[in-house]
Amino acid sequence: MMERNMSHTVVTTSTTRTTTSSSSDGGFLNLGYCRSYSGLLKLAQVVALLIAFLCVHCAPGWTDYSAFRYFEVVTLWFLFAFLIFFILYVLRLQTKIPCINWTLTEFLHYVIGTILVFIASIVAAVKSGGFSALVAGSVFGFIATFLLAISLWTSYKVTCGSQPTSVAV
Repeated sequence: MMERNMSHTVVTTSTTRTTTSSSSDGGFLNLGYCRSYSGLLKLAQVVALLIAFLCVHCAPGWTDYSAFRYFEVVTLWFLFAFLIFFILYVLRLQTKIPCINWTLTEFLHYVIGTILVFIASIVAAVKSGGFSALVAGSVFGFIATFLLAISLWTSYKVTCGSQPTSVAV
């Protein structure tokens, strides 16, 4: 008696359902970014830099004019830079300008901003002369530095982390 193996092909089709849950409330604005971790962190940075700038700018009796002008310039510069990044992400403009690597650009702003705001805060703390408004400005500068360092770390993990170290052959 002969036994025959019958081979058969099993064809399976799978239906892949892709659901996209965008974090937006509309087509033009990405209001979900305002509620995201990075959006809230960026808003906190902008607020801390604004308070630091206003504390020093409105303080009477500066003890060292050039040191506090440096503090004002640095805090105001990065206040506007991170506000522009925030508006860029809320208006989804980064998708309309793909020729710029936005994650790398933001990472470099965090590196430079963390260093310069930290230096400016140290200088403001040393030169404050006990004036409470100048001390408050330097404290908010240190708070902004801490928030920038958190964003720097998370941006580093996105920009430079999780890259393959070897290629499988």
